[in-house]
Amino acid sequence: MSRKGENIYKRKDGRWEGRYLKRTPDGKSRYGYVYARTYRDVKKKLQQAAALWESNPPRERDEAMLLRSVAARWEQNVGQQIKESSFVKYHMIVQKHLVPALGEVPVDEMTHELIESFSLELMQRGGRNGTPLAPRTVSDVLCVLRSILRFARRSGAIIPCDGSSVRIRRPPVEIRVLSRSEQETLCQYLYNNMSLKNAGILLSLFAGLRVGEICALRWEDIALGDKMLHVRHTMQRIQTLDPEGPRTRVIVTTPKTATSARSIPLPDDLAEVLFSLPGEHRGYFLTGREDAFVEPRGMQYHFWRTLERSGVGHANYHALRHTFATRCVELGFDVKSLSELLGHATVSMTMDRYVHPSLEHKRANMQLLSGFFPFSQEMTAILTAKR
Repeated sequence: MSRKGENIYKRKDGRWEGRYLKRTPDGKSRYGYVYARTYRDVKKKLQQAAALWESNPPRERDEAMLLRSVAARWEQNVGQQIKESSFVKYHMIVQKHLVPALGEVPVDEMTHELIESFSLELMQRGGRNGTPLAPRTVSDVLCVLRSILRFARRSGAIIPCDGSSVRIRRPPVEIRVLSRSEQETLCQYLYNNMSLKNAGILLSLFAGLRVGEICALRWEDIALGDKMLHVRHTMQRIQTLDPEGPRTRVIVTTPKTATSARSIPLPDDLAEVLFSLPGEHRGYFLTGREDAFVEPRGMQYHFWRTLERSGVGHANYHALRHTFATRCVELGFDVKSLSELLGHATVSMTMDRYVHPSLEHKRANMQLLSGFFPFSQEMTAILTAKR
């Protein structure tokens, strides 16, 4: 809590934060921040900072140096280099978070303290209706801010801090992997209720496809004779920037990275299932039609209903990809091959993000230690008798 009459607060990390008012030449007000380990130290620094600001009136701000102006030029620069979906995401971050909070700040006045305070504000009240933002979202906002400030530096501006020194602690995300029994139950349900959508779930489970990849998959991407599947496109729904048009639209594009475009050999049994599916085997895989598709959100809903009907516990669609990677490791796949099947750029990405040994696999590994216990039959009998 703040002490009476003072803008001094104790932070969750144990430090004290002081806030003072900074009036700009255009009559607007914003806050400056100081930090210290003790209340007394932060009060002293607060008085010094406020006095320094008053004794050195700020110069007239150069409109071109304001963050909102630099951000606009940055968007024009990166817009020619990135995918449309990425550009829309970055634009929304700029308009929703950066411009409202930092748009009037000159880039040559960006300090570590200011960026750190901005990040803390996002984590505490940056969401809708003042709710906290998730650490991953705050990290995304900081990533865009760093890119803008580095662009300004390359353009000749002197940037005190580009945000690299500010880090967001992200708690580990719990990964949902289907157990072997859950996988068997799900597969049995899919076999007994075969449809194009359910065949799509099987493909994701046994080939590691993302939901956007299975929705964009076309029959011509599958060579049943060669038992090969080619991942060439992905589908996603993005926001639109046209205020007069619909708020969102579905797009089909090339995969996010070069390594995401890949060819996957199909197991014999899976190829046989695909070959036996009814229809003319043309158009989008999930519909068998040229003029209709299933978008990722619709496929996610279908997957949830399938889990409920089959009696398998709740999971997001991406759990199929996690499960595929985990089963492959348990079966002894070499990690390099698995990394290429998943479309990862590096082997470490595969190990760190997607390969999570199941409880059954851990238990089997621990049982390997049993042979090292020096208990004789006589000792085992003695221990048993003492129970």
